[in-house]
Amino acid sequence: MHKDLLQRDQQYVWHPFTPQTLAPKPLGVKAAKDCKIILEDGKEVIDAISSWWVNIHGHGNEELAETLKQQALNLDHIIFAGFTHEPAVTLAEKLIPLLPGKFDKCFFSDNGSTSTEIALKMAIQYFWNTGDKKRKKVIAFEGAYHGDTFGAMSMAGRTPFSAPFEEFLFDVNYLPFPTVENWEEVKSLMVEYTKNEDACCFIFEPLVQGASGMRMYKAEQLDELIGIAQSYGTLCIADEVMTGFYRTGKLFATNHLINHQPDIVCMSKALTAGILPLSLTFCTQKIYDAFLVDDMMKTFFHGHSFTGNPLACAVAIKSLEMLLSEKRQNQIDHIIKSHQKFAEILTTLPFAKNIRQTGTILAFDYDTEKDTSYFNSIRDELYNFFLSKGILLRPLGNTVYFHTPYTITQEELDHIYNIVHRLFKEGLSTVKADKC
Repeated sequence: MHKDLLQRDQQYVWHPFTPQTLAPKPLGVKAAKDCKIILEDGKEVIDAISSWWVNIHGHGNEELAETLKQQALNLDHIIFAGFTHEPAVTLAEKLIPLLPGKFDKCFFSDNGSTSTEIALKMAIQYFWNTGDKKRKKVIAFEGAYHGDTFGAMSMAGRTPFSAPFEEFLFDVNYLPFPTVENWEEVKSLMVEYTKNEDACCFIFEPLVQGASGMRMYKAEQLDELIGIAQSYGTLCIADEVMTGFYRTGKLFATNHLINHQPDIVCMSKALTAGILPLSLTFCTQKIYDAFLVDDMMKTFFHGHSFTGNPLACAVAIKSLEMLLSEKRQNQIDHIIKSHQKFAEILTTLPFAKNIRQTGTILAFDYDTEKDTSYFNSIRDELYNFFLSKGILLRPLGNTVYFHTPYTITQEELDHIYNIVHRLFKEGLSTVKADKC
């Protein structure tokens, strides 16, 4: 990296999720193309986490860039209160029929945190508007992550990340993360939390909890929990911010459900293929009808300056078209099958444990003989080791996971597999000592 760039960065920039004195200096990026990030010094790094799970079509995609250019020349931005435009309406039109269940309305915002925040406000105000002032409790899973705004933090599991704000967060009824062993307890708690009909919503990351370590549970379990909650009138919110757009093998993780579907769905991240910020919150007609009244005070008073941004909407439409193409579907299927084969190999390696896969997400833990944790001290060592081998993997503590763009080549996958294979076969101390 050029010295002046690093100095300027350190003088002016505050990076996210970064200890300001303990973290290594940031790496300067000159460009990015396909699955490669090109650093200032010319080194290439395979982006194996889609830059925080967003770049599903890789970097520098020419079709998306051309879509963005043409939209910018026609309409870049317009206030979305009192106005509308083709990209926003078309995006809603295209997505609603693809959602699991029956959804009717789409609310636009700009990131995952705001999409879940909007969902929470919709649920609370739905009951307020209908005269049910009793329903104020929220149900969520232990270990959940729904974003970093205050409502989203409140609905998430309590961690050191939220500790400074603890007294400002509202109480939540937490369900244990579902396993085979605790399943009856989880169901019983759901009944206990909903039978008094004072819960407004149950929010969940369907099938995979991302930030808490790519923890995975069964669609059948979620299906049953939704059924219990809805039988007592509790609204169900699917946080598909990470799991949406084929990460679990289907367009949305809730497409895996058979008997029950959520009342509200949130999405962001891969929605625009990592090009621009955009999020959507979908709800049923029943929820919308509670706001469809001649009472100004029952308006949903929420929005922001960039609501329904035409540039982001146009890119999202093009990204969806590419995602549904035969070519991209074949690539997704190939990644799933490749991960399945490598998962079998991982079961034979001494340092690999708790190997799990859902769709294109493959996760496994480095065995440090300590509990799996986000704060496991080996995290930084693993991160730096992978970077030294030209791979961007960002372990969640001692959990390593693959979240690659769908355009990744077999050669790039093989490079990742080979490095991981050696690491989990020989151990970190051994491969670090070998300079060859």
